Amino acid sequence: MPKRYYEDYPEGWVGTFGPRAITREEMIAYASEYDPQPMHLDEEAAQQTMLGGLAASGWHVCCFMFRMMYDGFIAESASLGSPGVEEVKWLKPVRAGMPLTLRCTVLDKRVSKSRPGMGLAHILSELLDEGGAPVVTLTSTLLIARRHHDAMP
Repeated sequence: MPKRYYEDYPEGWVGTFGPRAITREEMIAYASEYDPQPMHLDEEAAQQTMLGGLAASGWHVCCFMFRMMYDGFIAESASLGSPGVEEVKWLKPVRAGMPLTLRCTVLDKRVSKSRPGMGLAHILSELLDEGGAPVVTLTSTLLIARRHHDAMP
């Protein structure tokens, strides 16, 4: 049973999760299967790219971010999924062993007009390096059940 509902995530709510790191082995395994570009697979070849060394695939980093988000707060929430991601920005390469912290902020929210038992929370997710600088930002909407869906928004 969910412990947190739409009402438990006010505008301005911030959750911070981690740190966690992606290992070299995880980076290469993911890239081998889904994104076999040289900058994600081969250290020597990666040195010659604009990334200047082996870096995690951006798509791998997005999956990693979602896992941190799921473990941090979605698993205990009344999440109903998401209608999609609005924007992803890959700002800095993610290197093996780099400690990463996820910060999620509820930017705004509203109750669904067509489904009043559900709310929509617009969320900015920022994956931060050790110094607190963002390496990836992602904006999306979380659909989440309301605790008291007979109540007014």
